Amino acid sequence: MIRFLTFRIGQAILVLWAATVVVFLLFFVGPGPDAVARTFAGRLATPARLAQIKHDLNLDQPIYHQYLHWVGNLLQGNLGYDYYKGQSVNSVVAAALPATASLVIGAAILWIGYGVLSGVISAVRPRTFLDRGFTLSALVFYSMPTFVLGLGLIWIFAYKLSPVTQFFPFHGYVPLTQNPGQWFEYLILPWLTLALVTSAGYTRLTRTSMLEVLGEDYIRTARAKGMPERRLVTVHGLRAALAPVVTLAGLDIGIALGGVIITETVFGITGLGWTIVQAINQQDLPIIMGIAILAAAFVVFTNFVVDILYAVVDPRVRLY
Repeated sequence: MIRFLTFRIGQAILVLWAATVVVFLLFFVGPGPDAVARTFAGRLATPARLAQIKHDLNLDQPIYHQYLHWVGNLLQGNLGYDYYKGQSVNSVVAAALPATASLVIGAAILWIGYGVLSGVISAVRPRTFLDRGFTLSALVFYSMPTFVLGLGLIWIFAYKLSPVTQFFPFHGYVPLTQNPGQWFEYLILPWLTLALVTSAGYTRLTRTSMLEVLGEDYIRTARAKGMPERRLVTVHGLRAALAPVVTLAGLDIGIALGGVIITETVFGITGLGWTIVQAINQQDLPIIMGIAILAAAFVVFTNFVVDILYAVVDPRVRLY
């Protein structure tokens, strides 16, 4: 176990280092020191301001010195300084992250729960009405763009059914600590939008994996010995079939935590996705770089957790 954890931590560090190198080459080395300083300072910056930013970022030093200075700040938890807004990138990220985390965690519970349940039912009762219904719904939502589904839910619940569903606000975000009830109300439609689109892949993946596991010899042996079907499916079949689902969930959650751009834009949620769109429109380079590094860290961390969960969901997997 310790050997495995050491190996995976080493891999995670290597991937994060590669991400920092790519970001540094794209945003520092590619444009050049003068262009970087002008982008950080804004178009109306004075020569004195540009010289100060060059000094702060070590742009007047060799490239390796610039990189070590920037990575050293990252290792201390400093994502940089946003000269455009006059505040640290950490404060901008801290203000936007709770909204994105609330959206992603709530939607992940829905899409994993529904996707796994519908996939198991389809596998246990193949070629039935339920199987065909879940398969059809998965294809429909999988092929539907997120913004189309989001706008459709807004049109249905906020306009057509507004006399009945008045408690469905559709634009904005209320922090959980401020008002838990309104926090829940404002996230219902975004949760449904993200969950319905994402769960389609989980339905198909769970169904395929379950059908493969239920055809294994040890499953047929357990059934021949008289094991109850419910225990056979939930304890022995589902646990072994969840490995690819856990892998997909780790990737999806990690990527989504980096910013669910379309969903946040449609519903006006000021999370990381909305923030990075604003940063791109304003050419706010420090924010773009900070969220890019943070997104890479989320993906690496969730995949590390997934590797640990393998041994939990599938008893055949051992960590050495």
